[in-house]
Amino acid sequence: MPPVSPLAPKGGFPELPVIRGAAFATAQAGVRYKERTDVMLARLAPGTVMAGVFTRSATRSAAVLDCQAKIVHGSPEGAGIVVNSGNANAFTGGAGMRAVEAVAEAAASALGVPAERVFTSSTGVIGEPLPFERIVAKLDEMSGALSENGIAGAARAIMTTDTFPKGAGATIEIGGKVVNIAGIAKGSGMIQPDMATMLSYVFTDAEVDRTWLQDALRDLTELTFNSITVDSDTSTSDTLLLAATGASGVNVTGNGDFVKALEGVLLDLAQQIVRDGEGATKFVEVAVTGAASDEDARKVALSIANSPLVKTAIAGEDPNWGRIVMAVGKSGAAADRDLLSIRFGEILVAERGWVSPAYREADGADYMKGEELVISVDLGIGEGTSTVWTCDLTHRYIEINADYRS
Repeated sequence: MPPVSPLAPKGGFPELPVIRGAAFATAQAGVRYKERTDVMLARLAPGTVMAGVFTRSATRSAAVLDCQAKIVHGSPEGAGIVVNSGNANAFTGGAGMRAVEAVAEAAASALGVPAERVFTSSTGVIGEPLPFERIVAKLDEMSGALSENGIAGAARAIMTTDTFPKGAGATIEIGGKVVNIAGIAKGSGMIQPDMATMLSYVFTDAEVDRTWLQDALRDLTELTFNSITVDSDTSTSDTLLLAATGASGVNVTGNGDFVKALEGVLLDLAQQIVRDGEGATKFVEVAVTGAASDEDARKVALSIANSPLVKTAIAGEDPNWGRIVMAVGKSGAAADRDLLSIRFGEILVAERGWVSPAYREADGADYMKGEELVISVDLGIGEGTSTVWTCDLTHRYIEINADYRS
């Protein structure tokens, strides 16, 4: 395993609340990796409601296509999730769909649920046939080892170039009863989700209307997973599944406290992916205000966050604010040079089309030495806002991706 990212949460994998009605197991199937777990299985109790958002990539994987077809159907029966790392099963033609069907049918048999209620995901190398028989061979073993305490192992089994497993959870009280949420994610490179190599699975024991849950998840995705970028590349495999087992007996449909807690879990997971960006040494928030619209603000924020020139300047701890100006100008959003202001943290760097008289290069350079940075841009022409999160671009990113298939 590579060294753990310096931006990883200091406490390691968190202690997540147990989700009643959900159990997990892992196995070493040898899909690509040796001497490590690379498949996870989740069993979800009868009555589970499923929601999901998926990549809008035109070359999305067989597993994504299968999940999209299944997610629209509600069912009172139980469900299962199977995820493998090491092979994306993308750009694999008819063989890819047959692999998905084989895994789903075998998992359905092992779990005692319909194949239409088994959701699969694959992550790893694109364009290589999935050795699905290796996964199928492990499913009975995993079904016999399912545990409600197995979510941490599941987070490790789905990793590829990740340097640490990612998890987040929340516990809230509604009407005097406890509702739990727990989620895991993987992702390090090929990250600018467009949802819906980013995978996330979130579980709650809440009872909820499926249509409402799907709408809430779609809205929250825009504020969380769709607001991160490592390298501007949208994966063929981006998947976010949310399973609500209903085991708590607490109906959360329309409940604002539940939405807030769910947003917190999703944002924590999304930001952990940025913190594990391939080769990353800086965690960066890009906040844009004063745009003509929220859409324009988002264009500017992503233009800054994805600029190789901005990201390499950050890696070199160089407060090169001229690159921010460049990124604003190329974004396609409405902007006026003479209304623009830029800040590094609380430091006013530029205003009204020129460097601020109070700005000192030494102050900017000192600020850039931090691990967590905020770049703020006010366009000064409207009320639109957007915030995205990214990381720097280092030589290590090149090394990882140049050697990815070696």
